[in-house]
Amino acid sequence: MTGRDERTLQFIYTLRSKGVTDTRVLTAMERIDRAHFIRGTFSDRAYDDMPLPISCGQTISQPSIVGLMTQTLNIGPRDTVLEVGTGSGYQAAILSQLARRVYTIDRYRRLAEAAEARFRELDLHNITVFTGDGSFGLPAQAPFDRILVTAAAEDPPGPLLAQLRMGGIMVVPVGQSDTVQTLIKVTRTDQGFDYDELSPVRFVPLIEGLGQD
Repeated sequence: MTGRDERTLQFIYTLRSKGVTDTRVLTAMERIDRAHFIRGTFSDRAYDDMPLPISCGQTISQPSIVGLMTQTLNIGPRDTVLEVGTGSGYQAAILSQLARRVYTIDRYRRLAEAAEARFRELDLHNITVFTGDGSFGLPAQAPFDRILVTAAAEDPPGPLLAQLRMGGIMVVPVGQSDTVQTLIKVTRTDQGFDYDELSPVRFVPLIEGLGQD
């Protein structure tokens, strides 16, 4: 068994121990090597269950949180997914293994372009990358079956709720500070929106406008 095989087995074991039990999600996370999305000083920590810094003051999320958020979305093979906050591109790559089409948007052009290059390298052709203010979503591509927000908002953003298809699910961290945040599952129903609190988390804040690269 090679070193990577051993690390991958440990990686999947850790995900299971943290509550990621959906076989499709685990298979996707085994297929997409996190090491492709981490460069430089922290590359040797790619298989650790911890967030790591990337460019533009952002982070690549903790793998178990990526797994739990993805699992909560319950993505079907015909679903169209919007991700707000491309970052390194790791989360979008996982989503691409489960959905028909993934749209991902980031306020930092440098991050969006780097992620797009990684997707090309990995032959992930069902991801479309945008640079823009993710808090407003992508109205031209709406509605979406699933929406995943990888930055914390004070409340689930209204424009994103409006772009969620009936019966659709959005997962978003909500909190007024970077120390007190809760992961929320929002389901759109005929009567409005149902909200379920999932777990405490810690994400960078969702900021309006474009970032300065």
